[in-house]
Amino acid sequence: MITKSIKQFFMAGLLLCSLAPVFTACVDNDDDVPENYYSSNKLTAAQFLEERPELFSDFVEILKRTPYFSMLSTYGTYSSAGLLKYTVFAPTNDGIQNYMQRMGYPTIESIPLATCDTLARTHIIKKGAFFTTDVDEGAMPELNMDDSYIVLSSDSDVNNNNKIIYYINKTARIVERDDSVINGVVHVLNNTISSSSLLLPDKIAEDSTLTIFAEALKLTGMCDSLMKYLDESYTCGDDSVNTGTMERCTSGSQQYTRTFWVGKRYFKYTAFVEPDSVFNKQGITNIDELIAYAKNIYDQTYPNDAGLYDDAPGCKHNGSDCMLKNRKNPLNRFVSYHLLPRIGQYNSWVVSGTIRERCLDTKLIDPEEYYETMCPGTIMRFAGPASGLFINRRGVGERAERGKFIRGVKVLSPSESGSVDQNAVNGVYHYLDDILAYTPEVRDVVLNRRIRIDATVLSPDFMNCNGRGRFGEDILTGFKNGYISDWKTTKETFVGVHSDVDYWHSYQANAVCVSGLFDVTFKLPPVPAGTYEIRLGYTPGDERGVIQVYFENEPCGIPVDLRVYGGDPSIGAVADTDDEEENIANDKAMHNRGYMKSTDVWHPGGGEDSMRTLSPLRRILTTKNLSEGETYHLRFRQVLDDNQRYWSFDYIELCPKSVYGSPEGEDTH
Repeated sequence: MITKSIKQFFMAGLLLCSLAPVFTACVDNDDDVPENYYSSNKLTAAQFLEERPELFSDFVEILKRTPYFSMLSTYGTYSSAGLLKYTVFAPTNDGIQNYMQRMGYPTIESIPLATCDTLARTHIIKKGAFFTTDVDEGAMPELNMDDSYIVLSSDSDVNNNNKIIYYINKTARIVERDDSVINGVVHVLNNTISSSSLLLPDKIAEDSTLTIFAEALKLTGMCDSLMKYLDESYTCGDDSVNTGTMERCTSGSQQYTRTFWVGKRYFKYTAFVEPDSVFNKQGITNIDELIAYAKNIYDQTYPNDAGLYDDAPGCKHNGSDCMLKNRKNPLNRFVSYHLLPRIGQYNSWVVSGTIRERCLDTKLIDPEEYYETMCPGTIMRFAGPASGLFINRRGVGERAERGKFIRGVKVLSPSESGSVDQNAVNGVYHYLDDILAYTPEVRDVVLNRRIRIDATVLSPDFMNCNGRGRFGEDILTGFKNGYISDWKTTKETFVGVHSDVDYWHSYQANAVCVSGLFDVTFKLPPVPAGTYEIRLGYTPGDERGVIQVYFENEPCGIPVDLRVYGGDPSIGAVADTDDEEENIANDKAMHNRGYMKSTDVWHPGGGEDSMRTLSPLRRILTTKNLSEGETYHLRFRQVLDDNQRYWSFDYIELCPKSVYGSPEGEDTH
């Protein structure tokens, strides 16, 4: 296991807690590199490649036709983030020759300069040195310079004592990994990294194992909803992530947090798909049998719509009167429940990797998160137990609580998904091991629970630019006003998603940071109909603000003073004791005042103390009856006339009355 180097940054305005070291993925100390790997404290990545012409002369020649060989020759410059580092995926000469043969280029010189530029950017991550030990399975923490994911998968070599083989994007094998150089790390590949130019519907249609789902995607017209890619209306100048960083000072000139501004705004999507073999196991061998299956499920889930949006008998599904494109048609609901308007690699949906292992008590709860789907009015629950990633699972901590375990549908990892590259230019698809549907059981049992939604998933834009999940540096991803889906902000508002740093007193080690004289409104994800307590999870601090909260523009009581800690008499938090009845009594007293302690499942920095025993709080904003199919909004307005104040937005909870009002009481998780 590689020990992460420690860098310390000074933060104020947008910092969630006191000064502390940051664990990064960059290795600065050669003693930390595994003994069987190359390491040098003298050579840059460019020198490492150039000194091995028998392996890399072709790749070096390509790099020298671009600005990037010079970039990889630099020793880095120091800034608030420390030494600049790179991750280089270097194809061997054989790999480059294979690429040239496939593409019809007789010489390196015959490759167009623009193609050389794309090749170079595809094989370089500019914002960090990432080792194979930094990723269990899935995407690297940062995008490459072409704004695409680098996905790591593995297999065992049966001819070599089952030694682990690593692959990049399924098509390039790592033949030499984790070679540490002074300005980063080099991984040697036997092939070039593939970069698809297909949009997601075309990528799915190209997969011969997905014929039934691909036909359903086309007939319902949902393929047309997955065609956008680049927002041509979006521009970003000198504050762009592509041209550098900006230090946004919020409390004096000596303290700051670095901000990367989104340089390009992308529309991206994820599809969760059943291979034909999965449908076949349920007796579904063609589109008509899938239509019948979808009708059986969704007529139960939506009985008031049963029979109203079906195709006429004998319909060939291609006429002007075809109902499959109606959003209330059962097949349309079936397909659109498989689609999300955001990109998520296998390891992106729930907290994973080192942070999960250090901070989450998995004996109490599965790693979980909730996402709105493209089927109107629906969400899905992701859970990440040790056995993998599941959708709509009911697992750890829930069997005893209400007596029913539901396995859910497993999402296959890259290593379990064969050799097909599942990445499109505007998204990715993942294979499922069972049929996914929004059934009455999902709605009434799986989702009949406290729904805690991390602030960093409340807009697809937070994920589509890799803002959520960025790991290893104390930075913010800044978003321009007017370009945050599902959010409305005033021009005085700054919104930034903080990278994952595990010492933060914050659930999932991240937050959305809102500062200035802000006024923001965002859409709540849909939940099953019922009465809910709507709660705000946040971390108080001396430099926070005071916010007035509104539900559908109706004030939710008096303003929330984010500067007040739990021990204040107005909140009344006291430390837990060995007397459980006393602890329950204190929780009830806090609840009566409109507050709750935070969760006991998250341990910042992997320490003994959980967030329940530290400063984070939950504020009960309001109790409302939420109807199926309705859209609801929360608004937060800074009431202090001080643009240096800010709000560290951790999560929102939507807790049904069946949980907060149950006779046994709500758990502390």
